[in-house]
Amino acid sequence: MLHVVLYQPEKAGNVGSVARTCAVLGATLHLIRPYGFHLTDREFQRAVMDYFSGVELREHADWAAFQAQLDDSARVWGFSTHAAQLHTRAGFQRGDYLLFGPESRGLPEWLRAGLPLLRLPQPGGGRSLNLSVAAGVAAFEAGRQIEGW
Repeated sequence: MLHVVLYQPEKAGNVGSVARTCAVLGATLHLIRPYGFHLTDREFQRAVMDYFSGVELREHADWAAFQAQLDDSARVWGFSTHAAQLHTRAGFQRGDYLLFGPESRGLPEWLRAGLPLLRLPQPGGGRSLNLSVAAGVAAFEAGRQIEGW
């Protein structure tokens, strides 16, 4: 099982799209509060469509609550434009957690400092990819590595 973790996400539509990706992949979606919307928001519902019933969703009050539920063998990969290592070289394993920061600012420095970091290539430039696109690219690569698609 793969885990996709969104730390303080801000946009309902992005989270709905990530939830839909998780449903298709059979991944667990973790949302770490606070976030800038409600799961009942129309934008979230429009993006997730009828896939929400297939999403294993776990909500966490804050980073400490998320960490408390991890076991000692858990591997949490942070995704950041500040990372040197490409996501394709990670060697993902079953049970890994893929962590993404909020849309407007990414993962905070204090959090990045304690995690192995990965980046998605952006050969055309730009500041960053959309959260739902980045999570989808990373989750499908992790699934490819784990399942051998």
